[in-house]
Amino acid sequence: MSLHDRGESVSVAFPDHVGVYGGGRMGAGIAHAFLLGGARVTVIETDEAAIAAARTRVERSIAQARARGLLDGGETPVPDRLTVTTDAAALADAGLVVEAVPEIPDLKADVLRTIERNADAAVIATNTSSLSIDQLAGRLHDRDRLLGLHFFNPVPASSLVEIVRGSATPDHLVRRARAWVAHLGKTAIVVADSPGFASSRLGVAIALEAMRMVESGVASAEDIDLAMTLGYKHPMGPLRTTDIVGLDVRLAIAEHLAEEVGERFSPPDILRDKVERGELGRKTGRGFFDW
Repeated sequence: MSLHDRGESVSVAFPDHVGVYGGGRMGAGIAHAFLLGGARVTVIETDEAAIAAARTRVERSIAQARARGLLDGGETPVPDRLTVTTDAAALADAGLVVEAVPEIPDLKADVLRTIERNADAAVIATNTSSLSIDQLAGRLHDRDRLLGLHFFNPVPASSLVEIVRGSATPDHLVRRARAWVAHLGKTAIVVADSPGFASSRLGVAIALEAMRMVESGVASAEDIDLAMTLGYKHPMGPLRTTDIVGLDVRLAIAEHLAEEVGERFSPPDILRDKVERGELGRKTGRGFFDW
């Protein structure tokens, strides 16, 4: 029976067991959020080395939250509610599984099909920041199980989650997602499936123009960011944000938006050149800034 068939009889309860497929920076942050929400969390990774790295990321993030006084102790210690494994069968009883792998359409589609096979009662969410929900759902047998849950980096500190509904996403699933996001102490916005949704489209547009300004010598990266943080009260400038997101990620999103929306999203040469040189931002130590 599909989630759509269950319809309005579904009560909005926070899932006891949440799966996260992919334990990189975003996946670890999503796992952190649901652990602090009280769920058991299973992170799926590719091999033993990736398992160890993912567990370290999550446990380090939880330790930082504890040091900041954000944990109340809880009935069950957080590490005891975290499982990291290569076995997707461990998702069998999950109520929600969030896909958090790189923005490669075929990779995401393969992972979503794996989730569908192994977690037949779960809501399936993709953390994509720009790919079409309908196109990804088209690769599943049960399209109405999928919606977008776009978390922001760094997940523990971010207060926003973008819920993206595809054409087959039922209303009750959106209501459940809203309730879950609120339980995490975050705020949800709901957007239709469209290129770049709301947040990525706006964020990339500002970032690309900032890059063009650096490229043409209008101002330094530092001063352009200061213009936005001091002049417009943005918490962080567009170029420092790009460094945190990853220049390679920004490039992939820009190329997708240029294809879907128009040439105004065409990536400038400075972005392509930095990615080619391996200057990907914070994760490599250098992007528009040195880290």
